[in-house]
Amino acid sequence: MRYAAIGAVAPGLVGGLVGLIVGLRTYAPTAWAATFEVAVPTALVGGLLGLVVGSLAVVVRRVHEH
Repeated sequence: MRYAAIGAVAPGLVGGLVGLIVGLRTYAPTAWAATFEVAVPTALVGGLLGLVVGSLAVVVRRVHEH
């Protein structure tokens, strides 16, 4: 779960920053919406990738223990 959380937060923050910058440059009154439009999908993808990586790490650790 740690990998999934890190995988969701890190890209989500970067996506939020990128969305904010793009939103401010495009149309400032709706910059908050652009922030969510970019941050939410990147956080979801990052969380899923983190979940996959974390699951693989657990499997590899268990295989090497036996």
